[in-house]
Formats: sequence, C-alpha cells, structure tokens
Amino acid sequence: MWVKLCCLLLYFLALFVLARVFEAVAWYESGFLATQLVDPVALSFRKLRTILECRGLGHSGLPEKKDVRELVEKSGDLMEGELYSALKEEEASESVSSTNFSGEMHFYELVEDTKDGIWLVQVIANDRSPLVGKVHWQKMVKKVSRFGIRTGTFNCSSDPRYCKRRGWLKSTLIMSVPQTSTSKGKVMLKEYSGRKIEVEHIFKWITAHAASRIKTIYNSEHLKEEWNRSDQYRVKIYLFANLDQPPAFFSALSVKFTGRVEFIFVNVENWDNKSYMAEIGIYKTPSYILRTPEGIYRYGNNTGEFISLRAMDSFLRSLQPEVNDLFVLSLVLVNLMAWMDLFITQGATIKRFVVLISTLGTYNSLLIISWLPVLGFLQLPYLDSFYEYSLKLFRYSNTTTLASWVRADWMFYSSHPALFLSTYLGHGLLIDYFEKKRRRNNNTDEVNANNLEWLSSLWDWYTSYLFHPIASFQHFPFDSDWDEDPDLFLERLAFPDLWLHPLIPTDYIKNLPMWRFQCLGTHSDEEMLESFPDSESDSDSENKEVFSSDREASEDDELSTFQGCSEGERRCGVEACSCASHCCHHEPCERKARSYSSAGDLEPDWSAWPSDMLHCTECVVCLENFAKGCLLMGLPCGHVFHQNCIVMWLAGGRHCCPVCRWVSYKKKHPYTHPQPLSSEPPS
Repeated sequence: MWVKLCCLLLYFLALFVLARVFEAVAWYESGFLATQLVDPVALSFRKLRTILECRGLGHSGLPEKKDVRELVEKSGDLMEGELYSALKEEEASESVSSTNFSGEMHFYELVEDTKDGIWLVQVIANDRSPLVGKVHWQKMVKKVSRFGIRTGTFNCSSDPRYCKRRGWLKSTLIMSVPQTSTSKGKVMLKEYSGRKIEVEHIFKWITAHAASRIKTIYNSEHLKEEWNRSDQYRVKIYLFANLDQPPAFFSALSVKFTGRVEFIFVNVENWDNKSYMAEIGIYKTPSYILRTPEGIYRYGNNTGEFISLRAMDSFLRSLQPEVNDLFVLSLVLVNLMAWMDLFITQGATIKRFVVLISTLGTYNSLLIISWLPVLGFLQLPYLDSFYEYSLKLFRYSNTTTLASWVRADWMFYSSHPALFLSTYLGHGLLIDYFEKKRRRNNNTDEVNANNLEWLSSLWDWYTSYLFHPIASFQHFPFDSDWDEDPDLFLERLAFPDLWLHPLIPTDYIKNLPMWRFQCLGTHSDEEMLESFPDSESDSDSENKEVFSSDREASEDDELSTFQGCSEGERRCGVEACSCASHCCHHEPCERKARSYSSAGDLEPDWSAWPSDMLHCTECVVCLENFAKGCLLMGLPCGHVFHQNCIVMWLAGGRHCCPVCRWVSYKKKHPYTHPQPLSSEPPS
C-alpha cells in the first residue's frame, strides 16, 4: 500500500511539473501567461460576445462593439486563460443530453427532491405542440447547461392525471429554484409567462429569478450594516459591480452553495459616496471579495481564478467543502492508487488483472467501511468546534499560491482527459519497467511466467487450500505451549497411500533455515591419539554443552540450484528409513562426532548451527557425511540434511521428515539442548 501511495504522489508531482512546462512553452510561443490580463479593446466582437455568454450576461440589445466591451469590463477583469477556455468551449460542439421524464415519481425524484440545483422543464400538454421548437430547445439546453442548469421534457401523455392536478393544461416552461436560503430547503416551481418564445428572453427570465435569491445592496449605509453583521454564514462573497443584476454564473453558484456560502451583490451604479468602500479596502470595481473570519481575500489575483462558473466553483469547494466532496475526492485517490497495482504486479497478464480486481474490491470496501464511523462521528452535537477548526484549516491552506496552482492544474487536466489518462499510463509503464528490472536483478522467476503457468499454479494453490490448508510459516522457529501439534495425529491418519493426496505448495521451503557446515580446525595424529581416550571418557559431559548462535544468511539460497557436496548426495531421491541410527533424535550424536573427527581430523563447529537444530554429521537421505563448506538445511523437527538432498525429497511430494516423519510445513516446539550440570557444590 505504501509503495502504491508513493507512486501516486510521484505521479501528482510529475503532473505539477508538466503543467509548469506547458506554461513555459505557451509563454515562449505566444509571449503571454494564463494569468496575464487581456485588453477587451483588442478583441473582436465575436470573442467579446463569447465571454459574455460564458459569464451569463445578456447582450441581445447591444449591437455595437463598444457597448459589449463596456459590459465585459463591468463584469470583471479578463485573463488569457479565461479567454482560451471560453473559445475552446464554444468550438466544442458536444451535444448536451436532456432528461425525458416518465411520470410523476420520476419528476419528483429529480426535480422537486433536488434542493441544490436549478431545473428547466418543458411541459408538453396532451395533443399539443411544445412551446419551444426542437431547434430552439437544443440551443436553450446548450446555453443553460454552461451554468449547471439541468433540463428535461415532461410529456403529459405519459401521466395525464399529474398534469391535470398541476394545472398544466397547455404547453409551458417550468423552472424549479430552491425557495429558502437554507440547505435542503423547499423547491418552488415557476411557470414562464412571457410572450416572446426566444432563447434570449427565456434566458433573461431564468437569470432574473435566480438573481432574486441573492441579497442586493444599493447604498453605503446598507453595506456598512451588512459588513459589520455577524450571522450564521461564516463565508460570504461580495460582488462590487456597476451592473443591473449579477451575472448568471454568480446566481447559479448561489444556488449550488446554498447554506454554505452567502452571495451578496453590491450595485454601485448610482453611488455618490464611496468612502466606506475605501475604508474596507475596496478601491476598484468590479471586485469579487471573499470575507471569512480569518480576513478578506480578493478573488482573481492568483493563478486560475477566472471569472467563470467552473473556476469559482472549484475555489469555493476547496474553501467550504461538503462531506460528499471529501468522499468523492478520497474515492478518486483510492482508485488511482489501486490501479497502480496493474503495473507493480509482475508476471502473467491474467495475474495482473486478477490482482487489480482484488485490490479494487479491497480498497473500495475498506474506504466505505472507514467512512461509516466518520459520518456517525460528525453527527455528534459536541463536535461543532472540531468542525469549525477543520474548515478554518481548509480556508488557510486553500487561499495560498500553491493551492491556486493545484486548482488551475486540476481544471486544466480535467478539461483534457486524454492527456490525463496518457500521462497516467506512461507513469505506470515506467513503474512496470523499473519493477521488472529490479525483480530480474533479484532473479525472480515470476517475471517470465506466462498465463497458463500462473493459472495452473493458482489452481494448485486453490485446491491445496481447499483440501489441505497450511498454517503460516513466516516466522521460524515458533515457540508454542504444545509439545506436539494436535494436527499430527490427523496428518498420520489422513489418507491411505492408495488415495490421491492433495497438492501442497512448496513455498515454505524458502523459509527453512540454511547454513554451511564449518569445522573448528585441524589436529596432528599424535594429539588426536592422545586426546582420544580423554574424549571417550568425558563425552557425556562435553556433549551436554549448548552451542547457539544466529543463523547466517547465504547467497546460495535459491532452491532451483543444487550444488552437491559429494557423489553420494546425488542419490538423494532414495527413500530414507525412519530409524535414528544415522542421526540422533533428541540428543547430540557423540559417536558420529568422534568418528568424524578421527577420520577427517576436523571437529564440527556447532556454534554455527541454529540453536534449535540437532547435532549430527551425516545426511540420512544420501547416507554421506557432511563435508566442510557444504550447505545444510534443517526441518521444523530439528533434523539436519544436505540442502539439495532434502529439497529434492520435499519437492518429490514427501512433505515429512525422513527420520521422524514430522510434517515439514508444521511448526514444532524448538529443541533445547540439555544444560551441563554445575560442578560447584550446592551452598
């Protein structure tokens, strides 16, 4: 999980750097930046009209370019980024979908039960033609959809009783707007009563009703009273402008942020005394001022703060988010992080997608489960102060320059989804390349596995898990209060030899302890003959000493390499008997150690052995003595063998010790060598 999180953070950093590179290239080619102001005088009539349509200001009665330019200047400063976005939106001829209502319940669920949006519905009466023709209706849908206004068509032939109860006896237009200024308040339906069935007139009717919800200030005394008043709204946004009514995007945002942000329009058209505006720091109009408990913020001075619906919506969402906004953000981040598993996982293609589906299901389930207590926690009445401090932190962090860059990059990449997906794919391919290179350096076999091999291993694992579940073997040895595993009895009585035994994965072999057989040193023949009787008499006390040390790591731990120590070790496929004549069971092999020392003039270095392994000098699989420097491997029961001998024994399907028949994948109480008796007399 942490690897995927780091990869996702690297991807976001790459997007941030790439956006700065695009800005530098645009500045080099055109000589301007996105935050650079544009002089409306230098723009054509078509571009000026496009800007007014994006801001939601009517221009049907303004035939002259001068009047249109003045209206653009009155609504706010124009930046290069806003001009580019407006022209691109106009060129994109995307068809906007409109909802067709099937009946009363459908209409109620989408229109009357939606408390934070505006709907424009065309009602078609029985045996009547629609009020707005098909061509004009498509233009109307495209025009109002820029401001988040949803549209639909209700044909009374689908539910005539509901139309009769509502009084819709003729074709008309219905607009739904929240009635109160509180969140999730009631919705009122308004019917169009105009005579002119034109797009511009209908749009003026919509914007006039939406603007009526915004508090309007016409004089300085009213402004002073409103500015110094403290009410339920912690965040207020003021528009100081010389306009008849606020732009449509400003009115649409007031509906969208109902109950969170209060929108106030200050009409300074006929003001003679503007001294109070200078006292509160307003020196020019138009100005968009955000007032919070922390201070005043002038919208439009930082990167990406355009006079448009989309830019101001992302700005206000970052300052005053809803719980649903945070949930959607966490959902997007979690799924982006989960998709990194497609590139981090190596091996067969089917394996990648199986792991991806598993990761997506796990991460989304954990996300939903973790959000449930959070939602319950936020409903507690004693957390108002915590909620206020959280919003204060959001306001402090999202009014910085870095936050404005992040918002600008978000708007840029969300408007270019192909670029976002291609950069994500390129980042994933880089991760896949480096991960594959790293695993090849570690000689991991799963990199070259194909689909059939992986499916076969998956089926083997699945059947083995069903019929013979294996305990975890990650920490060996394991201290247990049981001297013997209670499953041992079931293992010995499980299946007769004539039955098919379930397949058991051999992954546990990698965790078995391995070390090299070392000797202490050489001795002359005379010293050996002189010390032989002494060692014969003192063998009982010397062999009771404890030799324990940490297990040494070996570079030759790959199970696929079999380096034999002698010719006899290659005969490790032979079945070994269960007697203990070749290797001791629970006590050191004094006789073998003495015979080995007399034959090879070497004394085994027992300190190099793991403390829970039994001391012996012969492999019962190949019946050969341990040679100096050969690789040894121990089983959970404590018996020791040549590494390649026991690996071939276990890989052949015999998952038990050749000596005591203890299962090789089960943990056992570690063996403790007997302590030597103290020679001091008791006090």
